[in-house]
Amino acid sequence: MSGRPDDRDHDVGAVSARWAASGAAGLSGRPDGPALDVPCAVIELAEAAAATIRDVTERNGRLVALDGLALLGERAALAGLSRQGAVSCGVATRLLQGVDGWLALSLARGSDVDSLPAWLDGVPLPEPTDVESLWSALETVVRGRRIGELVERAALLGMPVGGLGEVADRPTSAVDVVPLDGVAPLRPIDELLVVDLSALWAGPLCADVLARAGARVVKVESAHRPDGARFGTPTFFDLIHAGHESVCVDFRTDAGRHDLRRLIQHADVVIEASRPRALRQLGVDATALDGPRIWLSITAHGSIGMAAERIGFGDDAAIAGGLATHDELGPCFCADAIADPLTGLTAAAAVLDCLQRGGRWRIEASLSRSARFAAAGPMTDIGGLQLAAPRAREPIGSAATMGMHTDAVLAALG
Repeated sequence: MSGRPDDRDHDVGAVSARWAASGAAGLSGRPDGPALDVPCAVIELAEAAAATIRDVTERNGRLVALDGLALLGERAALAGLSRQGAVSCGVATRLLQGVDGWLALSLARGSDVDSLPAWLDGVPLPEPTDVESLWSALETVVRGRRIGELVERAALLGMPVGGLGEVADRPTSAVDVVPLDGVAPLRPIDELLVVDLSALWAGPLCADVLARAGARVVKVESAHRPDGARFGTPTFFDLIHAGHESVCVDFRTDAGRHDLRRLIQHADVVIEASRPRALRQLGVDATALDGPRIWLSITAHGSIGMAAERIGFGDDAAIAGGLATHDELGPCFCADAIADPLTGLTAAAAVLDCLQRGGRWRIEASLSRSARFAAAGPMTDIGGLQLAAPRAREPIGSAATMGMHTDAVLAALG
């Protein structure tokens, strides 16, 4: 997973044909115009991750064969989403033009709407019940502001905002894999416990790949802050959570934090998507734990400095990484929250690769890093090609209700 896709010779025609057939190609562009092209590196990264997953799991006797490109359009297929141009497929995020560039602002949470006056220095805005008037006012105000200043203020307020192309340097890999001290002998995947502390799409997708490879996955949620995806499209939640056990813990109590630490200590793989500060507040220090053989940390913008405290989702983080498509009117979103599935796929491939090597590892993935890695090289050329509609796999069952397995899982820990 470390090679750069644009280090290889591109066969743009072949890549474009595979993209057109994927079901995800029609999700980029304006609703009243043609689907727009995306970087070929998007296709190559998703296919490379799926190939690694297939190779490792086949060697371990439980093949996980994923269509990496079709997977990028699964949520759209199940939720009935379509391309919206400068509005995300999920409609909660929009591209706004400033004095010196563009930014993506997500208003998926009520808290972000509440933060708008502070973000804009108290500029009066319409009541948030009038959504279009609110966005129109935001467009007017942002047009007179500098992108860097708005991104910095959003970071301080915990708002999901990404400046277009703010991640300047392209990383040498989609994820960062670091060996840790300690010995962890090789074990079959079907003997491993995965504790999934993540939410939404990227982390749960990675956990689901490991579950399909045979691992036992326990999803852990806060009693006061459950996974927001539970309140989205039920079939999509079922798709990436069916077969996982569900534990609900009250992180506000000493007993709940103690249970969380016990779960982590017993895990072979931990997947988390929290800001470092949040973990520290729960008494969890990944650097001091000797239980998990693999610690996967998924962030919006990385784990260093102020970036570690930033909030981000798939669409705004993709914009931060420069992963957008363009026409004469300006930038458009690239597919549906594309940084999420790209990060989930590449993280799963990295975890499986490390498991087959043995030892202990820390894997760091970020949404904007994955997007920046994929925002490179030539563009596809889908003009004149027939585009397949988005499609999704059938869920293998229903996701567990929240906390369904709490008592049994905690009792088994002793």
